[in-house]
Amino acid sequence: MEVTKFTTSQYSANSYLVNGTILIDTSIDTEGLIKLIEEKIPIEQLELIVLTHCHFDHTASVPEIVRRSHARVGIHKVDAKCVSDTEKSVAYLFHKDAPAINIDEVYENGDVIDIGNGEKLEIIHTPGHTKGSICLYERKSKSLFSGDTIFSSGGVGRTDFEGGSVEELTKSIEKITKLDVEILYPGHGPITTDNANHHIQLSLRASKGMW
Repeated sequence: MEVTKFTTSQYSANSYLVNGTILIDTSIDTEGLIKLIEEKIPIEQLELIVLTHCHFDHTASVPEIVRRSHARVGIHKVDAKCVSDTEKSVAYLFHKDAPAINIDEVYENGDVIDIGNGEKLEIIHTPGHTKGSICLYERKSKSLFSGDTIFSSGGVGRTDFEGGSVEELTKSIEKITKLDVEILYPGHGPITTDNANHHIQLSLRASKGMW
């Protein structure tokens, strides 16, 4: 699996270009992100944008990228109802309105996205940060795209926004600990390639400590 990470600003989410056709999450800095994408591929090559959850720092650039690429957009069915809502997407924290996003694919736990080369991303529903948060797991490379559910070094997503729940987050991280993860691609912060399972255990401990 070929993965390129893009980060455009301190507050923007990490975006990941996967196998040259799939983009996981976007950015607040739309033009900055598009510039980085086009340094790797013609933007028209994008086929699908997968959103790990509905928050503005992960979704703001979607409309313009779709306009230029005609890529489809997918998100968990619960957060599909929230992505264009200024309150539920927390766009108001950035003094913005939520972007108007047309959702083409709605996911449920256990769904699978074919990303080519015999590789697939498995949808894992991980509520806690939002009700419709997901992680994406690629079994061949033992890679996990964790959105804002967990971060490197034992970090966890906030639970104080609408739809957040410490209890649900803990249950979600417990589910993730059942996976064998070698590479952790979080929604913010650095990628972890060394003992990623240990980082996930640290996140579980941190989440339990929030109760």
